[in-house]
Order: sequence, then structure tokens, then C-alpha cells
Amino acid sequence: MGHLRPAGQEEEFDFDVPEDLGPLQFVKLHKQHTVVDDAWFCNLITVQGPGTSAEAVFPCYRWVQGEGILSLPEGTARLAGDNALDVFQKYREKELKERQQTYCWATWKEGLPQTIAADCKDDLPPNMRFHEEKRLDFEWTLKAGVLEMGLKRVYTLLRSWNHLEDFDQIFWGQKSALAEKVHQCWQEDELFGYQFLNGANPMLLRRSTSLPSRLVLPSGMEELQAQLEKELKNGSLFEADFILLDGIPANVIRGEPQYLAAPLVMLRMDPGGKLLPMAIQIQPPNPSSPAPTLFLPSDPPLAWLLAKIWVRNSDFQLQELQFHLLNTHLVAEVIAVATMRCLPGLHPIFKLLVPHIRYTMEINTRSRTQLISDGGIFDQVVSTGGGGHVQLLTRAVAQLTYHSLCPPDDLANRGLLRIPSALYARDALQLWEVTARYVKGMVHLFYQSDDIVRGDPELQAWCREITEVGLCHAQDRGFPVSFQSRAQLCHFLTMCVFTCTAQHAAINQGQLDWYGWVPNAPCTMRMPPPTSKDDVTMETVMGSLPDVQKACLQMTITWHLGRLQPDMVPLGHHTEKYFSDPRTKAVLSQFQADLDNLEKEITARNEQLDLPYEYLKPSRIENSITI
Repeated sequence: MGHLRPAGQEEEFDFDVPEDLGPLQFVKLHKQHTVVDDAWFCNLITVQGPGTSAEAVFPCYRWVQGEGILSLPEGTARLAGDNALDVFQKYREKELKERQQTYCWATWKEGLPQTIAADCKDDLPPNMRFHEEKRLDFEWTLKAGVLEMGLKRVYTLLRSWNHLEDFDQIFWGQKSALAEKVHQCWQEDELFGYQFLNGANPMLLRRSTSLPSRLVLPSGMEELQAQLEKELKNGSLFEADFILLDGIPANVIRGEPQYLAAPLVMLRMDPGGKLLPMAIQIQPPNPSSPAPTLFLPSDPPLAWLLAKIWVRNSDFQLQELQFHLLNTHLVAEVIAVATMRCLPGLHPIFKLLVPHIRYTMEINTRSRTQLISDGGIFDQVVSTGGGGHVQLLTRAVAQLTYHSLCPPDDLANRGLLRIPSALYARDALQLWEVTARYVKGMVHLFYQSDDIVRGDPELQAWCREITEVGLCHAQDRGFPVSFQSRAQLCHFLTMCVFTCTAQHAAINQGQLDWYGWVPNAPCTMRMPPPTSKDDVTMETVMGSLPDVQKACLQMTITWHLGRLQPDMVPLGHHTEKYFSDPRTKAVLSQFQADLDNLEKEITARNEQLDLPYEYLKPSRIENSITI
């Protein structure tokens, strides 16, 4: 029985074969060619033998088009053999040769990870494209967002833009409950600190092990020095350093220069787990200038607020470019392209990974042609646009280590383990453990010993392709060039699945809540950072924040990219049956049960919280990067 569908239709076909064909190895699929070549998408073909003999499954999950014959092997996962007479061996070699011609690497920008070779979405291999419902949703919501933006522009044309309350004029339409809470409380120090732990970018905060060398305390600040040293001694001093932004050229938008800073924030954790800012240095010290001003919570309210806004603007840049685009999207694309080039469809690791790379090549290609392209959204409204974003990404590659993608290592390195109020950290670790159990269950079915891992040529080629080709010789940053043991393979695969699912969910969904109220996360700043505390007026604050047009565009794009997708597939709940072995089904079922248990735990915890942390609830984590 086969499942096929052209666009907008779905059909099942049954065929009866009069004689017993014996054990089946392949089925061949051919679509009759009509005047119009209507491609059909085949899910899978199942063959029920005579009597009680087992059902044979032939997974396909790709488009059938043109006049060729598609050969589908029986779905049992098999490692490469060295028997040249083996029909499966010949098939996998031919398949990889064809895939390596279809899926080619390209350099988007020198010094950044390699990407799929496609100048626009239409150049992508058909099997990597959005299906119709996904494409329509993506394009229509963008159009609806642009229409809403136009209405907001018209609505504000005759009104003033001189006070923070004026942002209320555009704060309507699509928004979340948490975004409303941010709108109410964004000026509070407590919410400012909370975002470093559990906001849209929980990746920068670290526990201080000494006072940062860039922190220059002017004379007269002995009291602050004593406070900082006391918190340091107690292990309750934290820092967020945006030094990566130092020296990045700022954008010029329609002839108007924009501005960037590289702040340092010092924070303390109170006994109740609240993270509160103690001091902000907006720019690092410069030998040719006087010591930078240090902004404190006791300063005039508008000066302190503007210092925090500068931090939030800097956080927006690193969240979008370093932690979102580079560390999830571009890493996932490298995994996706290497998987298509090096692992044939019969390989168990291909079957394990392929549900987690769905739509990633197309969403990234659209990003390169619409968001970060010349004249794209970044150039139009973001202070790192106009080329600064590429320089920032190139710098961020040096910090893209293997450890940084593995929460147990990353969180230990940043001193964030066992902090009750660090909810991202807590949920990420639990998801890592659940994913690691799933991966280990699958790997141990096919690799009975370390020797089998070492002796798998396709697997070793895949590892080299990711580290040496896709990530441009990342062995210097701790990525492996070969797998020597099952444990090493499991750790690497857990990183791959976690990056393509949970990590992207944690970073992506926060845009909707934390970036909708623009003053909390301005995409750009239109005046240089303040150097004096007494000169800051409401005019300075409003003159620094994005104007109406940029604010509207920020709201539209962050809603479009941060919302839950209508065709979303939750983590571990893909319907494609790439594996046909009942043992693999048991491992997947256990993964789903573990995720359900974690969902219940997180839900129960969140019911006790004023600000529930939802981004790593398994039901909200998409199975691949699709937006």
C-alpha cells in the first residue's frame, strides 16, 4: 500500500500481487508522465506478505517527478558493508554520489560556516523545500504583518513621538501575555536582571570569578568596590560583558548614522534568587579617553534607564546574530548538508537525524535573501546592519566551541549550575539528559562496540565533513574529526539534536515576548551613548530609541519569527517512519514518554511562578529549525 500526494490532495493506493515474491529488498516507483509534470510526494510504501508474514516498509518521504524510476530499499537500517556484491552496498554508493552532486557547499561570507549552495529558495533541491501549507502560512503572515505595520504608521502620523508612552500607539495587534507584562514592568531592575537568566538570550550571563579587568572604578566609588568584592566573595556576583561588539561599525540608515556600544553589566543575586544590576559601564575603557562613566541604580532615573536601554540594545544584537543565527541556524545547516552528503538513507544515523533537519535549508536561504542580505531587514532597521553584522558573526565564530553547544559544559563553564531561579539552565540540562538517553538507545542498537563506530567509513566521513568542511576546521575549537567510541558519538549526536530543537526553541521563542515592546530591546540606537548622567532628558531617551518606522518593523518581524508555527511538529513526535525495526519504535516511545514526564514537571513548576518559563516545555519545542 502506498501513500502519495500531489499538492493539496492525498491518496492511498492498494495493489494486490498474486504470487509470493519472497523477502523483499527494493520496490521501484514510477509516475506516469503527463503533459504537465505534476510532482507527487510519496510518504512510504508498505507490503503485506501472504498469511501472517511480516509487513515490509519502504520509507520514501520525497517528491516523485519526471520520468525516472525511484528505487526504494526496505527500511531496516544497515551499516555499510564491505561486500561489493551486496545490492544494498551498491545502492548506497550510488545514492551518495547523486546526493553529493545535488547538495553542494557554498561560502556565504568568508570566515563563516559553509551553507547549502543556493542563491535563492528556488535553487534548493525539491526535497528540502517548504511544503505548500508551510509556504502559504510563511508568506501570508508576512504580508499580514506588513499590512498591520502600514496601519500603525498611518495611525501615528499625526501624533507626537516624544514620550515613552507614545510607543503604546503601536503596541497593538499580535502580542503575547508575557509581552504585555514586559510592557508594564520593563523599567524595573528586577525584570532587567531576570532576562539574563530566562529571557530571549540566557547565553551571556556568567558568575564572576574576579572583578573584570575592564571595570574601572573612578575615585569616590569605594563603597561600590566594597559591595562588589563582598558579592564576589559570597559567589553571588555575576557579569554580562558585550565586548564582542567593541569596534563593530554601526549602520547608517537612510543617511542617518546609528550607534553601537559594548557594555559591561555587574549584577548580584539576592538570597531569593533575584538578579539585580549593580553597575553598568556602557563602553570599555580607551587609553586615549577619560575613564568611562559608571551608571548606578542610584543615578537620576532617566540616566539609569538609558544605560539599561543601551544594554538591551546590545543584547538584541548578540541574541540575533551570535546565539540565534550562528549557534543554531548556521550550525544546524552544516549538520543538514553534511548528513545529506555523507549518510545514505539506509544509515541508522541518517534515519535518526533526518526529522531534525526538516525545512532548515529553506528557512536559512530565505534568511540570507531577506533578513541579512544587502538591503535586507538588518540593513533597514538594525544598528549592526550594513556590514557590521557580518563582522560580528565572524568574531563570534571564534567563540563557537564544541563545549558552547553542549549545556552541561556551557552552563558549568558559566557557573550557572544549581541556581534555582536559572530556569533556562535547569530545563536545558533536563532536556539534554532526555535527548542523550534517546540517542544512546538508538546508537547502541546498531553499534555493539567502539570498534564498530571506528570502522564505519560513512560515519567518520560525516564527522570530518561537519568539522573540517562545514565548520571550517573547527577542530581548533574542540569539535571532533573522528569518533573513537560509542560515548563520543552519542555526545556529538545529542549536541546535533539539541541544537536543532531545544536550543533553537529557547532562543527563538523569546523574541515574541521580550522584543515586542520595543524600548525593552531596541533594534537600533539613533544617538551616541551618554557620557554624563546629568544631561539625560526624555528627549535624549526618545532621540536614542528607534523611530516609528523602525519600531513597527521590529514588532512585525519579531512576531513573524517568534510565534508558534501552525504546522509545527513537537520534539520527538514526527510522523515519518524512517526506521522499520520494532526496537527503534520502543526507543522512540520511551523518548516521547520521557518528554511527557518533563512537560508535566515544567507545567507544575510554572504554576508556582509569577513569570512562568515556557520556552523549553517539550510541547513548544519544534522538532527542527523551520522558522
